Amino acid sequence: MESLGCRPNSSSYTFLIEALLNVGRTLEADALFQEMLCFGLKPRLKLYNILLRGFLKKGLLGLADRVLRIMEEMGICRNQETYEILLDCNVNAGRLGDTWSLINEMKRKGFQLNSFVYSKVIGLYRDNGMWKKAIGIIEEIREMGIPLDKHIYNSIIDTFGKCGKLDEALEVFSDMQEQGIRPDIVTWNYLIHWHCKSGKLSKALHLFAKMQEKGFHPDPKIFVTIIGGLAEQGKWDTIKENFEIMKSWGHNESLVIYAILVDIYGQYGKFQDAEECISALTSEGIQPSASMFCALANAYAQQVQYQFCLFRF
Repeated sequence: MESLGCRPNSSSYTFLIEALLNVGRTLEADALFQEMLCFGLKPRLKLYNILLRGFLKKGLLGLADRVLRIMEEMGICRNQETYEILLDCNVNAGRLGDTWSLINEMKRKGFQLNSFVYSKVIGLYRDNGMWKKAIGIIEEIREMGIPLDKHIYNSIIDTFGKCGKLDEALEVFSDMQEQGIRPDIVTWNYLIHWHCKSGKLSKALHLFAKMQEKGFHPDPKIFVTIIGGLAEQGKWDTIKENFEIMKSWGHNESLVIYAILVDIYGQYGKFQDAEECISALTSEGIQPSASMFCALANAYAQQVQYQFCLFRF
């Protein structure tokens, strides 16, 4: 284009910058943005939001601040998307004061506080141990008549779970379904995770089975939580049963699942079971990792140490 004497217009620059940010090439994206400004082109709000999201995702706060300053100098007003991008950043960084400052600014300017915004605030309070305030936000949402969507329901369930109010979490879970909102894998993971953490493994296993009945594939992360709790109680047969369930789903992360089992068996000195896992993995044509062999070695070491202690006494 340049050799023909043509120059990209604002739309072309926007496409190029967005493509560069999508692959993490932030400095090149910024260079093109600066080039636009030098040529006297006036970027639209869409591009400013694209830049903000890309820079904040990479933690480039200086570049993000500069984008906001240029917006102000150019007389470009923030929209709902701009505020949500900034809120997401502040919540993820745990900046409660800055989050509320943005929310108050949104209110002053007449922007709607939607379910996305409220779910972020609930999560921020929850993560800071302020679960009573998180629940207070939930009451505020209900009083304002804002419909509760999947994001808010998940935040509420996680909040109740974190503060040990599992009965309330299950009530919210039931209400969610009565309102016609289908729980997703995040919902199930929250419920199973917090029941495991509270030592209510029977209920966690019941939820685990229900989740599969609803057509959700078990998440290896939640499998770790379940078998960790079962191992503490010495329920090795139940661990094997649930492992077979994972295999029956044709889970495509066999190496991850076997690695979890080997590690758990290693921690509890069950070297024979850990060895069986590695043999099964090899029979499937999957090469065990070095960490798995380390876990197996650890299992052997603990077993030898245990036998030595018995011999001494």
